[in-house]
Amino acid sequence: MTPRSRDAGREEALYRQLARFPAALFQFDPRMRDGWLTDRYFVRTIGTLEHAGRDPRVTMQFFPKSEGVVAGLYECVRMLQTQLWPGHRYEDLRVWTLLEGEPVSPWEVPFRVEGTYRAFAHLETPLDGVLSRRSLIASNVARAAEAAGDTPVVYFGPRHDDWRIQTPDGYAARVGGGREVSSDAGGAWWGSEGVGTMPHAMIAAFGGDVVEATLAFVRYVRDREAGVPVVSLVDYDNDCVGDALAVARAIREEFGDGVLEAVRLDTSSKLIDRALYRDPELWGREDVRGVNPHLVRKVRGALDSEGFEYVGIFVSGGFTPAKIRRFEEEDLPIAGYGVGSSLLGHGEADEGVISSFDFTADVVEVDGEPEGKVGRWLWENPRLMQLDWERLRDTDAAPGADEPGSIPEASRTAGAEHARADPGSGADS
Repeated sequence: MTPRSRDAGREEALYRQLARFPAALFQFDPRMRDGWLTDRYFVRTIGTLEHAGRDPRVTMQFFPKSEGVVAGLYECVRMLQTQLWPGHRYEDLRVWTLLEGEPVSPWEVPFRVEGTYRAFAHLETPLDGVLSRRSLIASNVARAAEAAGDTPVVYFGPRHDDWRIQTPDGYAARVGGGREVSSDAGGAWWGSEGVGTMPHAMIAAFGGDVVEATLAFVRYVRDREAGVPVVSLVDYDNDCVGDALAVARAIREEFGDGVLEAVRLDTSSKLIDRALYRDPELWGREDVRGVNPHLVRKVRGALDSEGFEYVGIFVSGGFTPAKIRRFEEEDLPIAGYGVGSSLLGHGEADEGVISSFDFTADVVEVDGEPEGKVGRWLWENPRLMQLDWERLRDTDAAPGADEPGSIPEASRTAGAEHARADPGSGADS
């Protein structure tokens, strides 16, 4: 078996971070223990073993087939701690794990469990699902965050998927390096709230008047939510330059300088902003639809010309890791990127989007002897750390241990120079 890691710093981080994510935070469905959320054949496997009077002790390893950032490990630990088949004790399991947010390679094992099979057979499906979904989001966000450098990436994913997964998706986005999320649910597991200021619908509700809607918003936040940044959405009339200036002037007149923090450009990829109509030399030479570098420069120049250098430019709409990288390479004055569907895997590989991040679990030992399907055997990973249940209980019991918190930056970068797993031939089945 893999020896316990001697990296004291990583081990300390493991227990400190696990304490921030207690089992209660994940709100596991109570039917999970009865197998309701697993593939039915696992429940029938438990029944068959019980009927035959067998309960072998097995080693099961979990691994991805993609390269990226692993997330969901702490949820898996808490699942094993609380959702075992009735009659079994989690203390009888041996668990090895990486830190949340560490990089993984295809076929590398970031999570391993040893114990009586009937105790956790029914959890293979939800464990695989957690690791797959969380790692997909975290890996795409990590790509976007890497492309953006020091510019913050805000996770705009909730509108692109089922509301029931906003919370775990928002958590995974944070693990991947996202600075903020757009919904309160998305920040629930790490103790944050949703950010964002005004949608197009707010402008519509004020008769399509961008200035009036923004002024009303400023009045509201100053009275009710002091500290919320004022960011005006200025593409409603497809005139980002004109509306950015109109909003900035109006806010300056009523509230003074420094109140408008940024304007957001969210032009549809099917439209060309009015500011670019007068630049016909660009047409046919490059795509000027949607939010593009020329539009950003036009807005920046217009704001600067009237003394609004303090107003940042936030961009959203169709951004992928590759598009963010292109913007950063042109050294555009971007205050933040709002990224949505591409972080959920909706996009093309040439845009830097990972469309799937599937995990597989295999039994590779039975009663201490090698046993598994052809091509699968115990794959060692020196980065794995064996979980000490007693130490985890002590950490959980410490004052303040139940306070949710974000994943430290060190977790997302630790092990970046890790050795690539090399299980050998036969590992593609």
